Amino acid sequence: MAQGTQVGEDGITRCWWPGAAEDYVAYHDDEWGRPVVDDTRLFEKICLEGFQSGLSWITILRKRENFRRAFAGFDPAKVAAFGEADVLRMLDDAGIVRHQGKIRSSINNAARALELIEERGSLAAYFWSWEPTEIEGDRSGEWPIPSTTPTSIAIAKDLKKRGWSFVGPTTVYAFMQAMGLVNDHLPGCAAGVRCDAERSALARPT
Repeated sequence: MAQGTQVGEDGITRCWWPGAAEDYVAYHDDEWGRPVVDDTRLFEKICLEGFQSGLSWITILRKRENFRRAFAGFDPAKVAAFGEADVLRMLDDAGIVRHQGKIRSSINNAARALELIEERGSLAAYFWSWEPTEIEGDRSGEWPIPSTTPTSIAIAKDLKKRGWSFVGPTTVYAFMQAMGLVNDHLPGCAAGVRCDAERSALARPT
């Protein structure tokens, strides 16, 4: 068995990190690393990665439906129109992470997302223009997956210049991994094979 993988009770080899939790295994198998070109899903993920900062992803995953209700399905146009009443509403919502800075950041980032869509045609066109052409980061250590790469550092810098917040290099790289801009499933992971196939067949947005 390859380093960092495990075989589940169903006999499938996976990355180690979802453990045995059914919802986390489903996320690993069906979502993480599969290429996404839908603007709503991209915006949702970049927001939720910001909320994850300092927390575990499974915490956010288990609140994701609550976040979707609170943030109008992560429609950037709707979120950009949120005002103080919406901030107060979400600060009173125990179903999400009630962090005022992150809530306000998501509203701000929605407006910045609309600017990017106006400029580039879609969020997908912007983010996929950064897709690395080769494997990046130091993968020689005991754990072969980096937390940042030169591309994630560059994207974070560009987004911050554009007025985005809570988009540091680590957050951006987690977003890239989840949305399939890179395939960081470990060698031997069954989901990684499917991600490779989908990435090979993907028509990149322009």
